[in-house]
Amino acid sequence: MKSSLRFFSKSPPVFSSNACCEPRPLLAGIVSLLTTLALSACGGGDGSVTSLFPTDPTQATIDAGVVKGVQLDNVVSFKGIPFAAPPVGDLRWRAPQPVVPWSAIRVADRFGNDCMQTNATTPGNPVSEDCLYLNVWRPASVPRAPLPVMVWVYGGGYVSGGASNPREDGAQFAKQGVILVSFNYRLGRIGFFGHPALTAAATRSGEPLGNYGNMDQIAALQWVQKNIAAFGGDPKNVTVFGESAGGESIHSLVTSPLAVNLFHKVINESGNGRVNQAYGRYLRPTPGAPLPSAEEQGVAFAAQFGITGTGDAALASLRGLSAKQLTDNPAIATFAGGAIIDGKVVPEEPEVLYSKGQFIKVPMLLGTNDADLGFAKPATTKDEVFSIFGSGDLAAAKAAFDPQGTATVSQLRNQIGAVITMHEPARFVARAFTAQGQPAYLYRFSYVPDSLKSRLPGATHALEIPFVFNNLEAGFGSGITAADRQVAQTVQSCWVAFAKTGKPSVAGLPEWPVFNTAANNLLEFTAAGDVQIRQPDTLKAQIDLIQPINERHVVVNTQYGL
Repeated sequence: MKSSLRFFSKSPPVFSSNACCEPRPLLAGIVSLLTTLALSACGGGDGSVTSLFPTDPTQATIDAGVVKGVQLDNVVSFKGIPFAAPPVGDLRWRAPQPVVPWSAIRVADRFGNDCMQTNATTPGNPVSEDCLYLNVWRPASVPRAPLPVMVWVYGGGYVSGGASNPREDGAQFAKQGVILVSFNYRLGRIGFFGHPALTAAATRSGEPLGNYGNMDQIAALQWVQKNIAAFGGDPKNVTVFGESAGGESIHSLVTSPLAVNLFHKVINESGNGRVNQAYGRYLRPTPGAPLPSAEEQGVAFAAQFGITGTGDAALASLRGLSAKQLTDNPAIATFAGGAIIDGKVVPEEPEVLYSKGQFIKVPMLLGTNDADLGFAKPATTKDEVFSIFGSGDLAAAKAAFDPQGTATVSQLRNQIGAVITMHEPARFVARAFTAQGQPAYLYRFSYVPDSLKSRLPGATHALEIPFVFNNLEAGFGSGITAADRQVAQTVQSCWVAFAKTGKPSVAGLPEWPVFNTAANNLLEFTAAGDVQIRQPDTLKAQIDLIQPINERHVVVNTQYGL
């Protein structure tokens, strides 16, 4: 019997330069609701703005029922709204399935469970396999014009993270006139897993395989298209943004045919962009692949519990394992490491599709932190560090990375690793978008909060997040200074401007230029706390040297010890 699929069609749409901008049909109930709201909002001949929600701004009617949120400080939050059925039991390792509607008003005043993970990101918030919940923050008084929508995808290496993290609370975005949505997606082996028994079952049903975490992301974006108008949001003006694994997920979304029509702009914070986290991980055994397939990993994992075979009995035994058994020991030998090339949800490595122009054509804002994440190869001497450049580029590499000859081995490894993993891939993506006539805005974040300046070498990985969300106390605790707050206001204003207009320029700041390949330009949020246009990028010489290394994939996977 064919399964009932809510979120995925068997025939994914083809890419189109403007398909992402076409309106999607809304559910009849939502259309009816909007008509009623629009009629109630009409009038006001004195020019005043009438609220879309004249009766109770804390309630919204969505496709599954009525939800009631909480109003605080002119912001209404709705937390813990299910966007898919709990993926438990026979729904483990399945595409997201429909929510069972509710008849009574559902109180949405607390976060849903975070997804299963070894180390919980938000202490006090429970983790569970039942975790497909999302949150909405919006202004308490919404004008007649639908508001821009921003959808956040958290990072955490595909093994941790959750939408309950207080540093990623969306209230400050709502105060800037946008609706902020955050959601959970499945992690670890629960979110990214392959096994021949799963493949056999999915072959019968026609469902996609392997990338269940990515499927959750797509399902959440589909929920936004169907329901965000009920909160006063504009389903035709959606910006999806994420950091680290969340940023890498942005690349997966932009290059997935199943995500067409779901968003209109993207922001990528420290998300690589050339390759998935584990480069060359295919769902099935593939000749020439640099890594074992997800299916091969799944067989090895199942063997640890005495599960053999590839039929229904093996699948039942795998689904009979506890969530904790699946989450414990996320060793890369039996965990895909993130997105799997399955040909459907994730058709190929991002750089392959970007280079061919096979991606959803939308504006992108992207960048990195100046002391960002890198996985440098082991080395005990400078000569070992520089060996990746070969004799032809050795002198240039030393001049670019160690001009005074005073850098330590550790400093060199970290900087080269960051350029390999983050800085060069960001420029590659900006160039790919530019080549297809799509605007890209490149940034580098170099500011460190005053309380951490003496302890950090620069803006380390994920340091920008509390500034983007303007939740500095949640990110850094006490000791927040006026300079810190000004940087947070500046950064968030740029993100909001991009979500509203497709351009991140803000009045009172230098005009943020579109990336130009010849100029090699970017905007820097500097260590001093101001904003400067760099043309060319101050790391250009380093990035130029790393580019051919990344193009040849010389150090991909060896950085991770694979």
